[in-house]
Amino acid sequence: MYQSIKRFFDLIFAALGLLILSPVLLPIMLGLRLTGEGAVFYKQNRIGYRNGVFGIWKFATMLKNSPNMGTGSLTLRNDPRVTPLGKYLRKTKINELPQLINVLTGDMSFVGPRPQMKVDFDLYSDAVRAVIYNARPGITGIGSIVFRDEERLLSRPGIDPKAFYADHIAPYKGALELWYLQNQSFATDLKLLLLTAWVVVFPDAELIYRVFPGLPEKPEVLI
Repeated sequence: MYQSIKRFFDLIFAALGLLILSPVLLPIMLGLRLTGEGAVFYKQNRIGYRNGVFGIWKFATMLKNSPNMGTGSLTLRNDPRVTPLGKYLRKTKINELPQLINVLTGDMSFVGPRPQMKVDFDLYSDAVRAVIYNARPGITGIGSIVFRDEERLLSRPGIDPKAFYADHIAPYKGALELWYLQNQSFATDLKLLLLTAWVVVFPDAELIYRVFPGLPEKPEVLI
């Protein structure tokens, strides 16, 4: 029942969101077309519901050949692959708004585990992958909020970004997604949506650990 009602609200609010935000989305599309490499959208394969592969929609914020450059699927702070307009869109999370299309098509929900590229999805433990298998991924979620500034963590001096992600970020992100799927409800989803808006305005806030005191403790290395 919860999933059916959630899907109903996803459809209604995704359609309304695209309609209401169209005055904002259209100028951004024009700006992207006239800057960078001229690409407006970027579609990337992600692992979704029941391990199905789908194309996630985003505004194009990086150079077209970015996956084959530098750190590949990982983005660092001040990453040279990010376009000037793309930097603003990523900071404000506006680059995620085209995923309303994914919500309409049923590939995603507003709230859920963040869909990963296969190379990153495979870093999750078997237990986490088994639970995520039956979950529709979300535009936002517990992992997205906690790791809103993942680029900063991966840009620390003296670390190997890929090793740091595999050894520290992926395990904790998996634990967070597992917590969400064991505690999901309409109240939890509403709180996560409000917290998403909050951290866009106050990116350094750690309010989520006060709202959800039962969250897995953050490892010292990620603080």
